[in-house]
Amino acid sequence: MTEVKKLPQRKEVPVELTWDLELIFANSGEFDAAVTELEQQVITFLTYQGQVGQSAQTLLTALEAWLDLDRALEKIYVYASMKNDQDTKNAEYQALFTRVQKLVAEVSAKIAWFEPELLALSEETVATYLQAEPKLQQYQHLLEVLLAKKAHILSDKEEALLAGASDILGAPENIFGVLNNADFKFAQVSDEAGNKVQLSQGLYGKLLESVNREVRKEAFEKLYLVYHQFRHTLATTLATHVRMHNFEAKLRGYNSAQERALASNSIPVKVYTTLLEQVEQHLPLLHRYVELRKKVLGLTELHMYDLYTPLTGKANLAYTYEEAKQESLKALAVLGDDYLEHVKEAYASRWIDVVENEGKRSGAYSSGVYDTAPYILLNWQDNLDNLFTLVHEMGHSMHTYLTTHNQPYQYGDYPIFLAEIASTTNENLLTQYLLETQKDPQVQAYVLNHYLDGFKGTVFRQAQFAQFELWLHEQEASGQALTAEKLADYYGKLNQHYYGSAVVNDQQIAYEWARIPHFYYNFYVYQYATGFAAATTLSQNILSKDPAKLTAYLDYLQAGSSNYPLEVMKQAGVNMEESAYLQEAFKVFEKRLNQLEGLLLK
Repeated sequence: MTEVKKLPQRKEVPVELTWDLELIFANSGEFDAAVTELEQQVITFLTYQGQVGQSAQTLLTALEAWLDLDRALEKIYVYASMKNDQDTKNAEYQALFTRVQKLVAEVSAKIAWFEPELLALSEETVATYLQAEPKLQQYQHLLEVLLAKKAHILSDKEEALLAGASDILGAPENIFGVLNNADFKFAQVSDEAGNKVQLSQGLYGKLLESVNREVRKEAFEKLYLVYHQFRHTLATTLATHVRMHNFEAKLRGYNSAQERALASNSIPVKVYTTLLEQVEQHLPLLHRYVELRKKVLGLTELHMYDLYTPLTGKANLAYTYEEAKQESLKALAVLGDDYLEHVKEAYASRWIDVVENEGKRSGAYSSGVYDTAPYILLNWQDNLDNLFTLVHEMGHSMHTYLTTHNQPYQYGDYPIFLAEIASTTNENLLTQYLLETQKDPQVQAYVLNHYLDGFKGTVFRQAQFAQFELWLHEQEASGQALTAEKLADYYGKLNQHYYGSAVVNDQQIAYEWARIPHFYYNFYVYQYATGFAAATTLSQNILSKDPAKLTAYLDYLQAGSSNYPLEVMKQAGVNMEESAYLQEAFKVFEKRLNQLEGLLLK
C-alpha cells in the first residue's frame, strides 16, 4: 500500500527553517513583563484625559505617551499573532492570541477618548501650538492626518464602546480563519507520481500547476467539495463581516464602506473606479490570453483548473529554498549593495518561517513592526511561483526595514496602499532577470507564461475580487440578503465575464468567494492591482540604470507615512491619480503576450 505523505508537526520542522520570535520576547516571562508594563502605561496615559488641549506642552506630552503606548501594544500583538499563525492547532498559542486580542480591545476602549479630545481642538489652536512648541513640528503631518478624520470621529463614549467591541466585531474574520486554517479537512489526492497526498491549502496551488490534467482536476474538485459543504456558514460569516463594515461607515458619516476604507489611506474613490474601468476596457487581452492557453494545450474544453499549468510543460526552473535565496540576491542586485545586505541579514537571522506544517496558517505574508524584525511567513514548495513569493514578501520586508530605520516611530509604518508596490516591483525585477539570463526559448516561454499568469492573478483577478467586494457592500447596504446562493450566482457570472467564452465556467468556481481570506480585509484587494501596475513603471525606472530614478525608488521605500501615499508615489515617479500607469501596465502585458505567442505559435 502506498504510504500517505503527511505534513510535519511543528516540533518536527528543523529550527533553521523557522522564524526566531525570541528576538521579540526571549521567553514568556519577558512577554508577561511587557504586558504588565503596557498596563501601567495605560494608567499613566489616563491622567492626561481632559488636558490634551490645555497647552502646546500638554499636547506634546499626551501625543508622545499615546504613541509610546501604541508602540508597546503592536509589539505584543504581532508576537502573539505570529505564534498563533505558526501552529493554529496549538491550544497555548490560541489562548495567547485570544488574550492579546482582548487586551487590544480593553486598551483601545480605555484610550478611545484621546482622538476625540485631540480633534476637539481647532485648526487655529493646533497651528498656534506648532509655533509655540518646536518639538511638536515633527508631528505636523501626523496631526494633519488625524485632524482630517474630524468629521468622522464620534463622542468619547461612542468611541470607547466601539473600541471595546473590536474583538467582537472581528469575530467573523476570526471564525473564518479558524475554519480555513485549522478545522477544514481536505481529502487525499494523487500527485504527479501517483502518490496519495493530503490535500492542503499550500499543496493545492502546486497541484494546479501540474502538467497532468487529472491531478489538477482532482485537486480542484476535492478542494471545493469542502467549501461547498460549508457554503451557508461561510456566507453567514462573510455577510456579517460586510454588515459590520457598512454599519461602521454609516455610524461615522461616510457615504459608503468603500469610501471609509479608502479614506484611511487618504485615497480618493476615483482611484478604485479608474482601476475597474481600465480593467474592463482591457478584458479582451485576458480573453486573448485564455484563447492562447486553450489552443496551446490542445483542449476542446478549457476549465478553470487548466488556467495555472505552464503552457510549455515543465521547465528546469524548480528551486529548493536554498537555491531560491541565491537567485533572489542576483535578481535584486540592481537595487544596490545596501539593499542586498539587508536581504542577506533576513536570511542569516531567521526572519523567515519557511515550510508548511500541520496547523500553520496558509499562504504567505510579511509581518513586523517598528521594534521587531520584518518577519516572513512562507509555506514553501519547490517551484518558480514560490521563488516569486519569496521575492515578493522580501519586498514587503525590505520596505518595512528601510522605513523603520529611516523614520521616527510616528512615520515608521507605511499605508497598505503603498505596501503592494514594493513587493510587486521586486517581482517585476525577477521576471526581467530571468528573461535576460535564461536563453533557452522554452524557458523564456515558461517565464513569459509565468509573468502573464502573475499579471492575470494580480491585476485581472484582484480587480475581479475588488468588483465582487464592492458588489457585496452595495447589496448589503441596499438591504439585500447575502445568501450562499446569491453570492454563488453573482460570482459565477462575474467569473464568466472576466475570463470569457473560451473557458468553461465550472460550477465549483461559483464558490471561490468562500475561500478567499482577503474578502475580510476591508477593500484591500484592489491595491494588489494598482500596486502591480505602479510597480511596472518603477521597475522600468530602476532597470534604466538611471541613478536618480533608483534613488527616487529607495526614497519611496524609506518614506514610510511621512507624506500622503499619492504624494509619496508622485515623488517616486508615478502619478496614480491618472490612468496612464494602468495603461502602461497593459502595454507591457500585451508586449509579453505577443512575445509568448511568437514563441509558441511558430
